[in-house]
Amino acid sequence: MEYWQKSLFESITNLEELAKLYPVDPELLRPVIDRYPMRISCYYLNLIKKAGDPIWRQCIPDVLELEDTSLPVDPLFEKEFSPVPGLIHRYPDRVLLLVTSRCPTICRFCMRKNLLSNKIFLNMNNHMESSLNYIKETPSIRDVILSGGDPLMLSDEELEELLINLRKISHIEIIRINTRIPVTLPERITSKLCQMLKRFHPLYINTHFNHPSEITPQSSMACIMLADSGIPLGNQTVLLKDVNDKLEVMKELFQKLLTIRVKPYYLHHLDLIRGTSHFRTTVDQGLKIMAGLRGYTSGIAVPYYVIDLPGGKGKVPILPDYMKREGKILYLKNYLGEVVEYQGE
Repeated sequence: MEYWQKSLFESITNLEELAKLYPVDPELLRPVIDRYPMRISCYYLNLIKKAGDPIWRQCIPDVLELEDTSLPVDPLFEKEFSPVPGLIHRYPDRVLLLVTSRCPTICRFCMRKNLLSNKIFLNMNNHMESSLNYIKETPSIRDVILSGGDPLMLSDEELEELLINLRKISHIEIIRINTRIPVTLPERITSKLCQMLKRFHPLYINTHFNHPSEITPQSSMACIMLADSGIPLGNQTVLLKDVNDKLEVMKELFQKLLTIRVKPYYLHHLDLIRGTSHFRTTVDQGLKIMAGLRGYTSGIAVPYYVIDLPGGKGKVPILPDYMKREGKILYLKNYLGEVVEYQGE
């Protein structure tokens, strides 16, 4: 067992353990984790400075998760765009391959939290053959994005086997890995892992830093090791109420990311996922933050501000040319040029 696996084994998974460390009421929160499981790596838990701070809000269960019942469990229609289990084919030339449902820390705002709540756990061995066959038989696919869960929860050997099989498919040009592990379990990024990954270029990694407090010596070193292996790093941040919905917080985050060789890529408006309403901000707040970034910091520190449209209609950048407002309704133009309504506020 490697060090990171031993560290993972020590993660906090029940409320009694959590209550020994922080002021939480296990009985009050038990219905929450009965529906939405809890896992917090010891590393990430130790980033909490006080109850209710930005790290706390992202990983500690909240009763507000159960009060939100009006939103859908799958607003992006991932099931409808899944031709085989574990694979989502929403855009013509790329697919999302879900390789695991496990994460070192289960984020309370997770877009797939309802998948976890149904105890539907992805086992790569159960669906990988059908997924790889689908990719082989669909020559329009040139880009495969590994997601989950967190793909780096696979062992080096499992991940290597998957990458070898993908590289055998002649029409696959690039592979991307979406991971939050540099943020929540940076010890997983080892020299052995990096040496293995560099064999599969062109390979890209998108990390998921949401707050400057997540940029630590450990997470910085994890990103630097990946970058030194020739892997371009991007970052996808989610706009979260009382976590990062202030201009000064976002500016510090994006500027610090550049110092560890991570390019801010997307700022996501929170998806309309059941159990997450207490994290939602307005689109106007996101636009205000973007306006405060443009011209006031380096252009490479400014991400695209996007909404992933309900119904699986794709991501759209929130810019004047892509949106029109009538009252509380936003009319957004998607990548096909279609104008669709968005009523998320």
